[in-house]
Amino acid sequence: MISLPEIVRYVDGYLRIREIEDWPNALNGLQIENSGRVTKIGAAVDVSTRVLEAAARKNIDFLIVHHGLFWPGLRPVTGALWRQVKLALGNDIALYSAHLPLDVHPKIGNNARLAALLGLKSVQPFLEEKGQLVGLKARASLPRGELAQRLRNALDGPVKAFNCGPSKTKTIGIITGAAGSEIDKVAQEKIDTLITGEAPHWAAVAAEELGMNLLLGGHYATEIFGVKAVAAHLSKRWNIPYTFISCPTGM
Repeated sequence: MISLPEIVRYVDGYLRIREIEDWPNALNGLQIENSGRVTKIGAAVDVSTRVLEAAARKNIDFLIVHHGLFWPGLRPVTGALWRQVKLALGNDIALYSAHLPLDVHPKIGNNARLAALLGLKSVQPFLEEKGQLVGLKARASLPRGELAQRLRNALDGPVKAFNCGPSKTKTIGIITGAAGSEIDKVAQEKIDTLITGEAPHWAAVAAEELGMNLLLGGHYATEIFGVKAVAAHLSKRWNIPYTFISCPTGM
């Protein structure tokens, strides 16, 4: 067992929560506190009623997520939000959210973990957003079909491929989540193949016009890695069990 303030202080520092600017509704850090102790860690991509119900069944009292309670913005504590808060408080579940700090972490971040699973070496940060370099790029000569298959294996799911660039990659960019709308900025970095989770419709046209390969693995699927990795890290540090709560959104 560890105290909640101790684990929060550690995670805040490890992920540089206070240093990394993010969208205001991310509200990174501790979003709901519990009675003060942590005996079991849970990890999930999103907080939701289903996730909190699963956490309660599994006796989780510290839940770390990538997308927290407040993405829709300021709203009354009614309906779904009231139900979620009630579940957390009623089952003594502390909720901790880490968005951009978890994307960009050089060891356990979503981008870093996915790059490692794809076998990409010597990755370099690129593409500034909110004062941070939010993606990773690597020089790699790979048949684009092989890269797509590696991505399917890493995600254990389907990949939508827009094969508009070279049949053999030269420079691959990874930005997990929903970075398809940044395709023009990515192209300026001399990247010929972009891997992300989702994209707007017009990005498919842009990929063709730019002569780029665009691989979409799903927003949820590309962002399971960071929460899993940070939960495993905390579990090992304090010898506390952890579990991942799978709740795919279909996006």
